[in-house]
Amino acid sequence: MHIFEGVLSMPVLVTGGVVTAAGVVAGLRKINNDNLPKVAVMTAAFFTASFIHINVGPSTVHLMLNGLIGLMMGWVAFPIVLIGLLIQALLFQYGGLTTLGINTLNVAGPAVLFGYVFNKMIFSPVPFTSTVGAFGAGFCAIALTAVMVFLALILTDPVKYKVSAYTILASHVPVMFIEGFVALLCVRFLKKVKPELLRNPLGDNRRTAAPAPYQS
Repeated sequence: MHIFEGVLSMPVLVTGGVVTAAGVVAGLRKINNDNLPKVAVMTAAFFTASFIHINVGPSTVHLMLNGLIGLMMGWVAFPIVLIGLLIQALLFQYGGLTTLGINTLNVAGPAVLFGYVFNKMIFSPVPFTSTVGAFGAGFCAIALTAVMVFLALILTDPVKYKVSAYTILASHVPVMFIEGFVALLCVRFLKKVKPELLRNPLGDNRRTAAPAPYQS
């Protein structure tokens, strides 16, 4: 989700930049030679999904896959999102360099949070629990991203950006459901063909046993 240049106040920009920097450092420490190809694939997936967007006020609406990225990558979501947004800002002027920190936080923060919350659920032998975990990660990550964008705008200027902030919230409701279903389909597919890709995002670099294949 791209907030454009010249929109947010300095305190919001600085806060977003500082928290994102900490998240990127934490994420980089989780990357090793074994998971580097997966990092590259997920970065490309995020870049492609968020490349097609619709302008809504001072921001945009588009798919992000941040729930799925959080389930698969944990803290590595921060460098993944940062790289994707940086390339888009440099090549296509989406978002901007001054808003890179807050934009990354708005997308990667919910990814990490709900990656932790729902990761164990997707490996449940109970189909309903697994379904709720996968759908919930996609749905809730987008929901929190929309709320964080809302708060960034309201904290900057509650009068000037009131209409835009509420419009962004409302416009992301259908995206929440779409992301939930996309995450569900991807998790089901990966659990059948390569379940080890859905590793626990607690994410130290130790190898863990691959979870059991999905049982429908």
